Amino acid sequence: MTRHAATFTPASLTRRQKRHLQRQITQQQQEHKPARTSRKDRSLPEPAVAGPFGPGLIQGGYWNLAKPVIPAHQATSQHIAGIYPFVADSGLGHRGPILGVDLNADALWHFSPWEAYVDSTERGTFSTNILVLGAYRGGKSATVKTLVTRSIAFGHQVVVPSDPKGEWVQVAEAIPGGRVIRLGGGTGTRLNPLDRGPRRTDTTDEQHEQMVKQRRIGTLIALIEMTLGSRLTAVEHAAILDALDRCIQHTSDRPTLRGVYEELGRLAEETDAAFRAADGAIQPRFVLRRFVEGDLSGLFEDESTVTFDQDAPIVVTDTSELFARGDLAAQLTQVCSTAWIQAVISDRAARRTRYVVREEGWRDMTSLASLQMFQQWLKLSRHYGISNIVILHKMGDLDAVGDADSMERSLAYSIVGDIENKFIFRVNHQEQTALRQRLNLPAPHVEMARQLRKGEFLAYVGQYSYLVDCFATSTPWEYELFATDDAVTAADRDDAELHLIDTGSLDTLWPTADATTQTSLAGWLLPDTRDLTEEH
Repeated sequence: MTRHAATFTPASLTRRQKRHLQRQITQQQQEHKPARTSRKDRSLPEPAVAGPFGPGLIQGGYWNLAKPVIPAHQATSQHIAGIYPFVADSGLGHRGPILGVDLNADALWHFSPWEAYVDSTERGTFSTNILVLGAYRGGKSATVKTLVTRSIAFGHQVVVPSDPKGEWVQVAEAIPGGRVIRLGGGTGTRLNPLDRGPRRTDTTDEQHEQMVKQRRIGTLIALIEMTLGSRLTAVEHAAILDALDRCIQHTSDRPTLRGVYEELGRLAEETDAAFRAADGAIQPRFVLRRFVEGDLSGLFEDESTVTFDQDAPIVVTDTSELFARGDLAAQLTQVCSTAWIQAVISDRAARRTRYVVREEGWRDMTSLASLQMFQQWLKLSRHYGISNIVILHKMGDLDAVGDADSMERSLAYSIVGDIENKFIFRVNHQEQTALRQRLNLPAPHVEMARQLRKGEFLAYVGQYSYLVDCFATSTPWEYELFATDDAVTAADRDDAELHLIDTGSLDTLWPTADATTQTSLAGWLLPDTRDLTEEH
C-alpha cells in the first residue's frame, strides 16, 4: 500500500534550517519504510504452516491460494440517502402547521397554502387551492381535518358549506367556539342563497351592486339548469332577470326564491310582456316551485333565520338530513348553501384567511352555470384569502358532469387540473390512466400511489413533490375524533375456532309429518293442491 506524507515548513526558516529539516524528514521516512517484497508475497497471506494449501479447513484456518475478494457496495438512491443525508430533500421549511412526516427526508413536514403562496423561491406556488384525491379508506378526510384543525392555532378559519355525511359536525362540536348550522330534520333553519352579504369596503357602490347582482343571477341560473338538465334559452334568461329585478324592487333589495317564484308567475300571466318573456317564465317557475312547495320547501325559499359567525374557529353546515332525498336534491342543497356562504365570506377587507372544505366536490360542477361559478370562485380565492379544498374519490367522479366529450366535462377536468397543490392518496388500478392523462403525473408516482398505506399521500406543492405520512404525527385525540369508519369494526369474538353443531339438536329443526303429508314417491311428483292462502 502506498503511503503519502505531507510536510509543513514555517516561512520564517532560513535556507540552512530548511535543508536540515528536510534531512530529518528523509531519515524518518527511511526508518519507517517497510521491507521490499515481491508481488507473489503481497498477493497471498502469511501461511500458518508450510505447504501450498496451508492448514486447510480442518484446522479452521485458510487456504493460502484463495485470494479474498470483497464486492463493491451496491444500493438504491433511496437507501443511499439514509447514509448520505445531503441528498435528502429540505422540504417546505418550518412555517405553517405540522401535517406529517416527510418519509424521504425523515423530517417533519409543515404546510400552509398561504405560506407557500407568498414564498418567492422556487418552492413557492401560484395558488392557495388544494385538490385531495384518493380511494375510500385512504385517509383523505382525516388528513384534511388534521390540516384545518391545526391551522386554527395560526388564525385561519374553517368553513364547510355542506357536510353531506355529518362527519364534520363532531369536529365542530369538539372545538371550543365551533358553530354548526343544521338544515332539515325539522330544525326550521333557513338560508337565503340570494342574500346580499356584507359590504366590501374596497369597492365603489356601482362595483358592489354589480357583483351582488351577478352572484344572484348566477345562483338562480345554476339551480334551474341543474334541475332541467339543459341550458336555458335567451328568453328564459331574460325572464329570470326581469323577475329578479321586480323582486328586488318589491322587497327593498331583500329578494328570496319565493319572491322570484311569485314574480315569474305574474310574468307568465302577462300577455303583453316584451320579448315573449311570458313563455320563458314557465320552466323556471316550475323549478322554483320545488323550493317553495316541494320537497325542498322550508329551507331556502325565505329569508335566512341564522347568521354567519365571523369569529367562530369553524363553521359547519350540516346537510346530512337532505342528502337522503336523492342526488338532485343533494346538488341543489349544496349550491344554495355554498352561495349563502360565499356571499358572507367574500370580503377582502376582513383580512381573514379561511379554509373552504368542499366535500364531494364534483357536486359543485354538475352544470355549465355551476362550473363557471366554481371556476370563477377558484380564481378569486387568492383575492379573498381563501383556500378551497376540493375532495374527490377518483377522477371518474367527474364523468357524472355532462356527456362524453361535452363542454361541461372538459371544463370540469380543466378546473381540477389547474389546481396546483395536490394531495394524492392511495388510488385504484383503474385510476392509472386518468392520473397520467388528466393530472400529468409521472408513471413512477402513479405506481407509488397504488401502494400507499392509509394516511400516506403524495403532496405536489408547486414544482416539487413529497411523500408524507400524516398519521405518524396524529395524537390519540385526533385519531379518534377524525375516524370516519367507526361503524365498521372487527368481530367481537374469535371465529378462528371451529364450533361443532350438536347432532341431537338437528331433530328439533326438522319438520314433522302430518296427515296430509305425502311420503311416497308419487307424492313428491304430484302438484301441491293445498290451499296456502290465509284468512285474517
